[in-house]
Amino acid sequence: MASPIHTDISRLLIMLAATGKNYDTEKIQRAFEYANALHEGQCRASGEAYISHPIAVAEIVAGLELDTDSICAALLHDTVEDCADKTNLKEIEKKFGKDVALLVDGLTKIVMLQVDDKEEAHIENLRKMLLAMSHDVRVIFIKLCDRLHNMRTLDAKPENKRRLTALETMQVYAPLAHRLGIHKLKLELENLSISYLDPIGYAEVKDDIERKYGQNVGFIENIRQTVEERLKENNIRFELEGRIKSVYSVYRKMYNQNKSFDEIYDFYALRVIVENETECYSVLGYIHEMFRSIPGRFKDYISTPKPNMYRSLHTTVIGNDGIPFEVQIRTWEMHHFAEYGMAAHWKYKSGASSREEMTKKLEWIARLIETEDGTRDPDEFLHALKTDIFQDEVFVFTPKGDVIALPQGATVIDFAYAIHSAVGNKMIGAKINGMIVPIDRCPENGEIVEIITASNSKGPSRDWLNIVRTSEARNKIRQWFKKETRVENVAAGKAIVDSEMKKYAKSLTEDEIAEVVNNVAKKAGFATADDLYNTIGYGGMPISKIAIKLHDEYVRTFRARVVVEPIDNEEQARVTNQSAGRPKNLRSNSGIIIDGESGCQVKFAKCCNPLPGDNIIGFITKGYGVSVHKRDCPNVVEGLNKSENDGRWITAEWEHGANVSGKDLYEAHLQIHTENRIGMLADITVALADMKVSILQVNCASRSDDTATISMKVSCKNTEHYTSIMSRLKGLPGVIDVVRGFAP
Repeated sequence: MASPIHTDISRLLIMLAATGKNYDTEKIQRAFEYANALHEGQCRASGEAYISHPIAVAEIVAGLELDTDSICAALLHDTVEDCADKTNLKEIEKKFGKDVALLVDGLTKIVMLQVDDKEEAHIENLRKMLLAMSHDVRVIFIKLCDRLHNMRTLDAKPENKRRLTALETMQVYAPLAHRLGIHKLKLELENLSISYLDPIGYAEVKDDIERKYGQNVGFIENIRQTVEERLKENNIRFELEGRIKSVYSVYRKMYNQNKSFDEIYDFYALRVIVENETECYSVLGYIHEMFRSIPGRFKDYISTPKPNMYRSLHTTVIGNDGIPFEVQIRTWEMHHFAEYGMAAHWKYKSGASSREEMTKKLEWIARLIETEDGTRDPDEFLHALKTDIFQDEVFVFTPKGDVIALPQGATVIDFAYAIHSAVGNKMIGAKINGMIVPIDRCPENGEIVEIITASNSKGPSRDWLNIVRTSEARNKIRQWFKKETRVENVAAGKAIVDSEMKKYAKSLTEDEIAEVVNNVAKKAGFATADDLYNTIGYGGMPISKIAIKLHDEYVRTFRARVVVEPIDNEEQARVTNQSAGRPKNLRSNSGIIIDGESGCQVKFAKCCNPLPGDNIIGFITKGYGVSVHKRDCPNVVEGLNKSENDGRWITAEWEHGANVSGKDLYEAHLQIHTENRIGMLADITVALADMKVSILQVNCASRSDDTATISMKVSCKNTEHYTSIMSRLKGLPGVIDVVRGFAP
């Protein structure tokens, strides 16, 4: 869907003039000239002048009929990031005003963020964007337009980059467009994404659609004429639009609901746009008189709008020739909101009251980015995105008739905390449609939920953290425990940490445990070890988040206290062939240099499976040559302190350039912490197969917190290859953490 390339704004100015709105074209012209000068000499991956991209984004923004500052920000959105040596936000504010500078800042990535890996940096950039969006929703409007143009021109990128960008678009940006009600952008983002993620499936569905449409080419037109005649008879002013379902909509229904193409009933649709709400319901009556309705397929989003402000009547009926089709009925204002969502505020509403209404509708973003203990947890943040924003919703009622929107799968506890934290904290039970239900019951669309409270309630249960689905409920429960039960939290957290550290090869004293935990706490941003214990105790941080940090600190602390002494000549002579006159530092057939004479038999220790690139050490075994370990292997840390091993440790290193070509394969262990769900292991094995990584052994074990640990032994070339495998697995949905494991 590549659009024509423009390096000037003549077409943009024509678009703005056609809207009839009072744009400040002089300011827009200045923004273009400034951006054009800054981007001079820069090119996109396709080779075209870079300025063509911000111009295209500005045109899409103009298509949403946003204001002057939004269009200026679209033209300038990459200047601070890509031209940092020429401009900055202060300069943008000086030339174009505070609003434009704030919008550009919200669109600029955090390029100097100090984080452990690229995945965390990416999540922090997303968090920053949402934070800016909570203050000014125009940030996300422009970002969606930016992403749409990037998707339209994605062919210029290499295949792996295309897939990653398409996956992020499908998981983040298309759902955001849906949540904001911008159907026009959502539809194109979804179709473009699936065309890159599953080109074969996309082509098959597209062919099926064209085939079915060809078989019934006159169906929509015949229905349209029939409905048109009836509405004219009743003197209703209207407009009719016929459409067929998009490729992605059909693809998603077939995949999620396990349906064949012929089972998609709402493939055809007719949209009726009228003057007012009364006429909407009148048209609904005429439609049901003319065609037989399908039970359970009527939805009234006019009386009960979706949270993204979508309003319309939906009904599915069967035509006279037996073909089902959907009818959508709405007013012109509803239609504009359906196409442009919250962006439609800039056409229909203005002033302080509009901003207040917009801010209220975006409160969910502020709740999402709250971190009550001040710590960053990328996994928790992504979990909140998936549950609070990107899942389908259900609409339930309070006893007073107020509508509460919840993510699908949310429980009555989530409902209680959605009303108010005080209601959730005092909750002792719940009723649905007048009947008492278990507290893990998930309300369904249209049900009436009543929360039973008691003033003498002792507060929420810790078990609720494993029941609730929304981040809002989870955070409010944690806040209660953090405030009310610190002493118990510290004790519970300490017991969890002690239990984790009992897994180590060397038993630690209380003082040694305290030393390790204090160091980890400081590195994690906690003032004291008790603060870390408190956070773990009230559920603010799972032990899995710091397990590897505890182990690394344990190894670092106690390895530093031992000295590796070189092997003595007498011991070496007992293991080698005792052949005199041979040179030292010979390369073994495994790419290892042993600080001794030739003839040593070298094998890799199964407990840690060292890879080219690891810091290694050798251990002279009795009769089996030299066993090579990683320097931080638990057996090395413990063995260095044993007197019976004195003189048997020997220096070892990889030969320079060992396995640079990647031809040799070595064994490596993976410890994968995941959600405990069906298909998780299959997703991991498919990802490894895509990377052409052989699986040598696999074991799975479920945990008490509804997660699982998957231990794998795989074939690997070197540490760089191992890092790429870990990065790929960390990006899979449901994977919480991946660490390099030791064999049990």
